[in-house]
Amino acid sequence: MKAYRFAAVAALGVALALGGCGSDEPAGSATQQETQQESQEETEQVVQQEVQEPARPEGMTASQEQAYEKAQQYLSAMAFSHDGLIKQLEFEQFSTEDATFAADNCGADWNEQALKKAKDYLGTMAFSQTGLADQLVFEGFTQEQADAAAANCGADWNEQAAKKAQSYLDTMAFSHGALVDQLVYEGFTREQAEYGVSQTGI
Repeated sequence: MKAYRFAAVAALGVALALGGCGSDEPAGSATQQETQQESQEETEQVVQQEVQEPARPEGMTASQEQAYEKAQQYLSAMAFSHDGLIKQLEFEQFSTEDATFAADNCGADWNEQALKKAKDYLGTMAFSQTGLADQLVFEGFTQEQADAAAANCGADWNEQAAKKAQSYLDTMAFSHGALVDQLVYEGFTREQAEYGVSQTGI
């Protein structure tokens, strides 16, 4: 595994653009040279910017190393909470000790994992903000991680209410008021619920 990964940088060709801009100043003017130097320094700073990956634990036992590698494989494919990852590794028949070691040392940002999981859920079904947070807690995220993810996932909760209302009508019949109450029960505000039901036409 590589110790570092470098931030990708698009070459902008600032120096060439400045050289052919048709300025009245001499090509070697102090102003132009300073601008070129500043642009070059900024580009070099971005090129040299490094994002350090978590250090691979040293002195792992054979079973810990296997659990660690499996944790990395899972995290590269989907989002997990700390506790959820432990349970998944236990399901893979790793011991609780090895699974916990792997989750503790995998280098995951659990807030980031919660946000990814929130977006995964929103890609398949509709949620209210509180309903989504509750689902993330069920997945093993802390309440703080879940609340932050639900608050920052970028969802339009009126739109989510409309989707949820329609999903209910696709499987059973509701009156307008009963469907509003159901959406409120699901965690939508009454205003969001009224909006969602109104979009269904009932």
